[in-house]
Amino acid sequence: MRSLRGLLAVSGHLAARHAPPSGAASSPHSVLFARALQILSQPDPVRLHKLSPPDSGIVELRLERPEARNAIGKEMLKGLRSAMDKVGADPTANVVLVASSVPKVFCAGADLKERRLMGSSEVREFVNSLRATFSSFEALPIPTIAVVEGAAFGGGLELALSCDLRICGANATFSLPETGLAIIPGAGGTQRLPRIVGRSRAKELIFTGRRFDATEAVNMGVVNYRVPGGEAYQKALELAREINQKGPLAIRMAKKAINEGMEVDLSSALAVEEECYEQVLHTQDRLEGLAAFAEKRKPLYTGK
Repeated sequence: MRSLRGLLAVSGHLAARHAPPSGAASSPHSVLFARALQILSQPDPVRLHKLSPPDSGIVELRLERPEARNAIGKEMLKGLRSAMDKVGADPTANVVLVASSVPKVFCAGADLKERRLMGSSEVREFVNSLRATFSSFEALPIPTIAVVEGAAFGGGLELALSCDLRICGANATFSLPETGLAIIPGAGGTQRLPRIVGRSRAKELIFTGRRFDATEAVNMGVVNYRVPGGEAYQKALELAREINQKGPLAIRMAKKAINEGMEVDLSSALAVEEECYEQVLHTQDRLEGLAAFAEKRKPLYTGK
């Protein structure tokens, strides 16, 4: 969170001033100070939380910008990049749940109020950074699960599409509405959606920008599971717990083999699989898995 000293330093006022007497007009200094306090009191729009035992290894990434329905502006983008970097550098993280703390919304997409104040070059820089952030998120070596309750529009849906799995509540709604604003999905939507639902269906959804509900989402394969409203997090947590019990190195190599193999021809993909299998062949976890099977007990994997 930004420091008050840093905010005031922008205008050269490093010390807090006393408020003016009652009835007196506010000075520019006091207005600046009040605005700085308001900004300082706002919570971070993205929060990371590591679950405690027995769920150690599961990390929650929470979107928390209720005043804008989790719309992605500069601060949220910065928070997403920071959170992604922290998860990527954490060797104890095995699964990430991406959820919203705001009722009835996952993410409403780009912050259009902020966007209106940007010039074309600034918009280009922002969208390029958002696309790169989602690509880096997709490239995390561990599984990611999007938990969608309510609206996932524009960049919000693109964030969900960059996750490995998606779980939604029955109240979820989805859309890539960008063509209605005379632009196109620019954070991966034109590329990830057709890879998930097929070229023709993706064209329909992007050309029309229409909204679709949870039932259609699961039927098209946009989400893995549709559950009753309010239960998406619990279903996602169940999946995360299943994954968390498996060999962490094996999960990482399985993700790498699938992701890289899907982008090349079958012969090359099989070579990727061979390379990834080689990475797990000489691990302590593989020997532990065999020992646990022979001894009819639960394996204790260490990621080594």
